[in-house]
Amino acid sequence: MNSMDEITAEYTTEQLVPSVELKFVPKVTVAAKTDLGRVRENNEDKFEYFVTEDEKTIASRGLVFLVCDGMGGHAAGQIASELACKTFIDVYLHHPSSEPTTAMVSGVQAANRFVVDVGRAIPSRKGMGTTLSGLILIQNIAYTVQVGDSRIYRLRNDELTMLTHDHTWVDEAIRAGIIRPEEAETHPYKHVLTRAIGTEGDVRPDVESFDLQPGDVFMLCSDGLVNHVEDHAIFEVLRSKAPAEAAWTLVGQALLGGGSDNTTVMIVRIDEVQAK
Repeated sequence: MNSMDEITAEYTTEQLVPSVELKFVPKVTVAAKTDLGRVRENNEDKFEYFVTEDEKTIASRGLVFLVCDGMGGHAAGQIASELACKTFIDVYLHHPSSEPTTAMVSGVQAANRFVVDVGRAIPSRKGMGTTLSGLILIQNIAYTVQVGDSRIYRLRNDELTMLTHDHTWVDEAIRAGIIRPEEAETHPYKHVLTRAIGTEGDVRPDVESFDLQPGDVFMLCSDGLVNHVEDHAIFEVLRSKAPAEAAWTLVGQALLGGGSDNTTVMIVRIDEVQAK
């Protein structure tokens, strides 16, 4: 496994991780880039990942990758995204359930409670919240965990697919047939979230699973990227550049497009799905 960054926190999971037979090990290359943008004064985006060599953890909990986009102004959004990332990973890895999706939902709910509690306790952080988009690779399965409007894409066999749904008023209105897709770009509710961590007492994430194949390239990103870079441009970069170059190029394109928000891109390339 190659990576650009070292994990920033250590987790001990030996006593709590359920015993699961290890049949496949995903070998990955990871790259990430975040930028303040041209308008904001602080970066409310946060990315984090947990990659272990412990076979017991790989079998039952896999490899974890997260992007969160905080909101709330000043330092509040930055704190919300930081708390959500760390809480989700900690609770997910230590959850006693043998069913990983149960641990994923519990991780989101724990992150939500923590952010809500901090927002209520400290006046300057009232109303803070964050999105959370998670990619979890367990053996030969990829799971997505989604709250908000950050996104996860997959490039496979020269086809780019958006694996997550935006939890925005506009996206849900399109899927319900209330408005047409061409109306979305200029709609006044374009950025109104219908789900976020920290804004309500309870939140339920979308959790979906996909088969994992060697050569798959996943991209997690905050909306600072897709506000300025079209899907066809993302496709061209992902198919033609290695993860590190692709992450830097995409963030650079968002800056050239206006850089109106913080922008974060994390790319996970599946180099091998190794049978044990």
